[in-house]
Amino acid sequence: MRHIIAAFVIAACAGPALAETPQKTDPIASIEAGVICAPDAVGTAPAPNTLAGETHIIDINPPFVSHSRRVPAVLGIGFGVKTLAAQPDGLGEVTVIVTHPPMGDAAVELQSFASSIGGLDPSLTFYQFDYAYELVPGTWEMAAMRGSDVLYKVSFDVLPPALVPELAAVCGYLDLLS
Repeated sequence: MRHIIAAFVIAACAGPALAETPQKTDPIASIEAGVICAPDAVGTAPAPNTLAGETHIIDINPPFVSHSRRVPAVLGIGFGVKTLAAQPDGLGEVTVIVTHPPMGDAAVELQSFASSIGGLDPSLTFYQFDYAYELVPGTWEMAAMRGSDVLYKVSFDVLPPALVPELAAVCGYLDLLS
């Protein structure tokens, strides 16, 4: 039920699908969005409200290879948001909600997981394509909530790799273009 309420709040705040600037609220000092070459995970954390059941833990924040929000649907590519909290002690108890076209056997359209946002160094929250069932073209939205407050919301347009070959190729995944 909580996720249904969160989805309703996000939908009520929706603007244009791919607005030029990511939307953020006052608790967020800075925000940038883009495409990354996903780094190797050093571990995982439980994420029961995701199809995979876990999220990756990384020890480095990779740079964006592009600030475009046009994302090739290619295994290993990631996309996401780097944010910095306005307060130096950061923001805990953040829920990240990812909405997307229907995915997997259950046609899931919403996944969520716990996160936090740093106040001294930017925090990266990203979605990485690890499984073939995730390669679903369409509008994907990533939003961060703290309680009932929307902290930020960013839309991405996931596309077949042939429509964004320069990004599909940037991480070395050319073999998936055929």
